[in-house]
Amino acid sequence: MPRQFDDVLLGSIELFCLAAELGSFTAAGLAAGVTPAAVSRSIGRLEERLGSRLFVRTTRSIRLTEGGRGYYEQCRQALTQLVEAERAVSGQQQEPSGTLRISLPTTYGHHRILPLMPEFRRRYPKVQVDIHLGNRNIDFVAEGYDLAIRVRAQPDSSLIARPLEDARLVVVATPDYLAREGVPQTLDDLERHDCIQFELPSSGRRITWLFNDDGEEREVVSAGGCTCSDDVLGGVTLAKHGAGLFQTYRFIVERELDEGSLVEVLQAFAGHSRPFTLLYPSGRHMPLRLRAFIDFIMDKQRQWSA
Repeated sequence: MPRQFDDVLLGSIELFCLAAELGSFTAAGLAAGVTPAAVSRSIGRLEERLGSRLFVRTTRSIRLTEGGRGYYEQCRQALTQLVEAERAVSGQQQEPSGTLRISLPTTYGHHRILPLMPEFRRRYPKVQVDIHLGNRNIDFVAEGYDLAIRVRAQPDSSLIARPLEDARLVVVATPDYLAREGVPQTLDDLERHDCIQFELPSSGRRITWLFNDDGEEREVVSAGGCTCSDDVLGGVTLAKHGAGLFQTYRFIVERELDEGSLVEVLQAFAGHSRPFTLLYPSGRHMPLRLRAFIDFIMDKQRQWSA
């Protein structure tokens, strides 16, 4: 069989897959221990070889082209098979095992990740999962965590950040509340409604509500008689029992919206979202149990996106 790939090309394919997974040349360079410029040059060589663009580039972001997405899926499978073949020959651990410590926000934990854990444990029975549910920022090193998921994660050069999803925001209330108080039609109508508040425990600041107003982002400072702190799900529970309006993530209340026990309002101003991000320490060595969990969650994320 004639040789098709040299070491440089294989390295370029690995960097391409990293950039596709992390959504950034900078993040891919950090994970691989090379400069962003080296990542860009490697991907440029791939594109020249293929005669096709793999990424659409802007000054702030990159995204896969349609052809790039298909190429990534094929390359990712091929690299995974190479790693598995190497482990099989070298006698390395082939089955993930040990304790995996993860930190999840209450919203994403209860409604996205925890329902998936039985499937993950069936697939990897030797992995023990230690789950922290809370909204504070954990210290990976001091507290011994392997991975965290956060909303609006702040840049940190010691961490790899992989986007999970932009979670759409909705304003909801019960039919009884709306029958009693009226259905808001404009953002100014919120001044006349009981708007359930969420207060950040770290700062004591109340979260503003976010809307799209004629294509522009608009923040609204609302007011109401009930305030929750630390756990956003408290606001959802209050809304379910008729305490007022509440802005939350659509994935949390999808069932209630389908059943009609909650109603979405101000749909003309909807469409805004907040990003959830998967975080883990940078470095070339990654335990097999962590790689298995990341691949598992990212596969599920692609299903959510679809």
